[in-house]
Amino acid sequence: MELELEGASLKAVLNRLRRAQGQISGVIRMIEEGRDCEEVVTQLAAASRALDRAGFAIIATGLQQCLTDMESGRGTGEDPEAMRARLEKLFLSLA
Repeated sequence: MELELEGASLKAVLNRLRRAQGQISGVIRMIEEGRDCEEVVTQLAAASRALDRAGFAIIATGLQQCLTDMESGRGTGEDPEAMRARLEKLFLSLA
């Protein structure tokens, strides 16, 4: 299964990943500066949420593509149950 992100979906995922990248850089800077633990953890949690949301957006796009491919008959030839199991495993890896 190959993921194809296009247009708005691609832009949204990249924006979330860039936001997380900036937040992680901020966390590193905060630690180096000896900032308050609560502030560091708050920023770290925000970065984690941004990464989770990017991952969920990628998985949702993958699910949508799989359903579209199955409905149009352009399936990959993979057993639908095996595909479902792989997608479930990906989803649970973020949970």
